[in-house]
Amino acid sequence: MESAEIVRRFLAYFEQRGHTVVPSASLIADDPTLLLVNAGMQPFKPYFLGQQAPPFRRATSAQKCVRTPDIEEVGRTTRHATFFQMLGNFSFGDYFKEKAIPYAWELLTKPESEGGFGFPEQRLWATVYLDDDEAAKIWRDTVGLPESRIQRRGLNDNYWHMGVPGPGGPCSEIYYDRGPEYGREGGPEADEDRYLEVWNLVFMQDLLSAVRRKDDFDIQGELPSRNIDTGMGLERMAVILQGVDNIYEVDTMWKVLDRAAELTEQKYGRDHGSDVALRVVADHIRTAVMLVSDGVLPSNEGRGYVLRRILRRSVRNLRLLAGGQRGGGGSRRAADEERFLHELTGTAIDALGEQFPELPRDAPRIHGVIDAEEATFGATLRTGSAIFDAAVGEVKRRGAGSLSGEQAFQLHDTYGFPIELTLEMAGEQGLAVDEEGFRRLMAQQRRRAKQDSIDKKTGNADISVLAALLERSGPVDFTGYEQVAGEATVTGLLVGGASVPAAGAGADVEVVLDRTPFYAEGGGQLADAGVIRVSGSAAGGGGEVEVRDVQSPVPGLIVHRGKVVTGEIIVGDPAQAEIDVERRRAISRSHTATHLVHRAFRGALGESAAQAGSENAPGRLRFDFTAAGAVPHSVLRAAEDEVNNVLINDLDVRAFVTPIDEARAMGAIALFGEKYGDQVRVVEVGDYSRELCGGTHVARSGQLGLIKILGESSIGSGVRRVEALVGTDAFRFLATESVLVSQLSEQLRARREELPERVAALVARVRDAERELDRLRSAQLLGMAAELASGAEDIGGAAFVGHRVADGTTADGVRKLALDIRGRVPAGRPAVAMVAGVPADRPTVVIAVNDRARELGLTAGSLVREAAGRLGGGGGGRDDVAQGGGAPLGDRTPAAIDEAFDAVRAVVRDMVGAGGVA
Repeated sequence: MESAEIVRRFLAYFEQRGHTVVPSASLIADDPTLLLVNAGMQPFKPYFLGQQAPPFRRATSAQKCVRTPDIEEVGRTTRHATFFQMLGNFSFGDYFKEKAIPYAWELLTKPESEGGFGFPEQRLWATVYLDDDEAAKIWRDTVGLPESRIQRRGLNDNYWHMGVPGPGGPCSEIYYDRGPEYGREGGPEADEDRYLEVWNLVFMQDLLSAVRRKDDFDIQGELPSRNIDTGMGLERMAVILQGVDNIYEVDTMWKVLDRAAELTEQKYGRDHGSDVALRVVADHIRTAVMLVSDGVLPSNEGRGYVLRRILRRSVRNLRLLAGGQRGGGGSRRAADEERFLHELTGTAIDALGEQFPELPRDAPRIHGVIDAEEATFGATLRTGSAIFDAAVGEVKRRGAGSLSGEQAFQLHDTYGFPIELTLEMAGEQGLAVDEEGFRRLMAQQRRRAKQDSIDKKTGNADISVLAALLERSGPVDFTGYEQVAGEATVTGLLVGGASVPAAGAGADVEVVLDRTPFYAEGGGQLADAGVIRVSGSAAGGGGEVEVRDVQSPVPGLIVHRGKVVTGEIIVGDPAQAEIDVERRRAISRSHTATHLVHRAFRGALGESAAQAGSENAPGRLRFDFTAAGAVPHSVLRAAEDEVNNVLINDLDVRAFVTPIDEARAMGAIALFGEKYGDQVRVVEVGDYSRELCGGTHVARSGQLGLIKILGESSIGSGVRRVEALVGTDAFRFLATESVLVSQLSEQLRARREELPERVAALVARVRDAERELDRLRSAQLLGMAAELASGAEDIGGAAFVGHRVADGTTADGVRKLALDIRGRVPAGRPAVAMVAGVPADRPTVVIAVNDRARELGLTAGSLVREAAGRLGGGGGGRDDVAQGGGAPLGDRTPAAIDEAFDAVRAVVRDMVGAGGVA
């Protein structure tokens, strides 16, 4: 039975029993405590917690999930996977154990011909929580399962929660006995390879306030109602119903694995190491396809880093497989140049396409993102591997057993080498990595950016405070499509993240109204600004809030952030909300312009040029889109001309709400990563552009006036960014450019059309002069080398030269001088040449040592770290030559450089020893 058929049967069974079939939610979690959806019940969490009223009492779904905590185990075992699907049935205060258990039993044992899965009853076992007598009784008396096949287990096995505060409860798990060839008898307690878990029935009844580990948590109390949450792993069911040994052999996984083996000329099952690598690739490619489909793009943070990590693990494993099969030397280099991911991405799309019809539709974009990341990592892998090999060589020469945290951080920060890859490659070399040191350096780098992102969305408020406010007051009615001002009532106030009844002048406050014309930042559109005026009930009462930001931290809730500038604002007061109309109009012009630019780029570059982000600010827009490489200047100009023609034609801009299927049928563009309901809002500009959009727009395209594209650039793997000006800002820019061109024309005594050629000639002359100046400086520096080498300081028989060059000498000049000095010292004498200078605002130091000095243990890398430390910086490099830099030191620079010279002298003295060189 194919995976798609398993899903169809499961959903059909529960739909026939009054359950609403709910489509899978995006892998991008709404829950701020989660990076990605990792459980089938996660989209229903607000209903279990009582934060929102469910629109149904019974539901069933096949939810996409990604779990990455055990990513290192993927492939090493045949049980772990990152992407999986969880089939589930849910009850929100409707039925409980008395129906959940019989439903599961019936579906599992009903013959396939009648829509069931046809499991032999004698093969099924059940486990229950230690003291759950009720569940055990239902299994025994209602279902008829023998007592001998019902086992009681503890918190680790039969209590379920998400690993974070939230709902939880005891569970009952159903296992399938695969037979004695898979292990020993004795039920799930004895062997979970033989007895395979196929379904977990969770009796959701507790609210957990703290979760420290699987079996260590605090129960805050009972949930508002007793609920059912069940989870059947599709891949595990497929193992049984397809008669294979493990999840890597089921239909949707095997197709990718088999194709990877074919591409790399491997045979699965022949070699354990190759099998592990093939399993890693099969799992990770499926996961990557699903993540990109849901709008995730490779990055160095959050869910983007999850995607980048699994793609890069896939690339490395594929190249090792191909290189290992074809031999060393040139064959390995040839393997390094091959691109495998495009082919495997197509295979994964084909394998999963029946269950997820959006995958074939989105294939060009998915290919574009993954292809670009593979190309980028190819260069990273070549450079990073060379640096890694050098670091390993240094560690082994020192007789150490691990790479330092600084080395791992440099590989990650400078060369884009994921720490997981460093750990994996170090392990292959028999070395450890100072993970703690690496994590400490990463934490320092990320802390500020992460906190800024969190504060932007939720302010100072705990998410539970906001959820409680939403539950108490209900969703906020947004009136901003029709109104720029309107009456409202203050339904909530927060100061410092805590709910308060009132706030006075000077307080930074978050205000919630029952209705508002203020647009909350979202969909790339910046928030409105304006004022909220409150008329108090008492004489002379009332106050005014200056609104600076508007966010929607919880779906349905709009929070106005600002300062009380006069009077006092009290919950329950009537209010007048008024937006800054000029700001709104400017932002709306930018938002409509973004739609037009999007359409123009799709027309020029193809449908794979999909929007990957945007920002619509007053008078300015930023549009990110997927593309394999830079966009030619001619395409930018053509797109700009096309959009401005749309403005001249003054097309009608219309917004309307329609069912999502109808919107797609009329060609409306749905943006990746956005979540849409059954009814969607469509914004169309004549017949030129049509997109799903919740933002605000102009009434006619002519109101934009003018669009001026400033340029485009890369912002990441496979993603480009275009910036443009709109309306008055575009006119001002062109006017300024015209003045500048006139000034240049006058100064260069050339007509406007002659300026490019005249400027190019001037630039060429300046470059020639700079090259000649560099040549003269180099000659002057190298002329010093013989004199400096002959006057080297003797330290126990070793030659030491410490020299500071003139300020402004380039770093390349410093390096060449150090190497030339080293080369002029007789080969049999240990030599350390140290040259320092200040090319710009901070010192640079280069140290070169010869072979004889390295035999004594003197390495350039260790010496330059010692020197750079005195300069307030760091450095590194090869054993024979290394470079470091310092911080801007101002007047302290000369003294600091002297200290660096002294520090290196001391190390040389200690290493050479008082006895001198033999």
